[in-house]
Amino acid sequence: MPTTTQFVISEQSRPGVLAQVAAVLGGAGVNIKAFLAPEVTAGKGKLRLIVADPDNGRTALRKAKIKFREETALILSLENKPGALKQVADSLTKARINVKSGYCTPSREGKRAIVVLTVSNTSKALLVLRNQSLDEF
Repeated sequence: MPTTTQFVISEQSRPGVLAQVAAVLGGAGVNIKAFLAPEVTAGKGKLRLIVADPDNGRTALRKAKIKFREETALILSLENKPGALKQVADSLTKARINVKSGYCTPSREGKRAIVVLTVSNTSKALLVLRNQSLDEF
């Protein structure tokens, strides 16, 4: 499946937020597969997480009273080579689809790059990128 649920936690930037979220999810047996914690502006930040079990992750966060929202993220597996991301970005640009957030990591072997994107129009992006490698993560 080329999309997944991504949790977004908006929180004041302070020591221990990531540790608290990781402890809550870990304590519930929920593995964090990917996360993004970008630079904070004006004292507030957004932590984006993809977990192995969204249902249990959702339950654990709610039980711990951690406020979050959900968004749909695209998962792409691209060749780990110069220009691979440019092809995706060009396709989205031509379709007038805005990238709201994105991050990536190389696969263990280093031959593929796993790219996580949230976009302004997910269904249109799925059509535009149908020839790209969209993988389950």
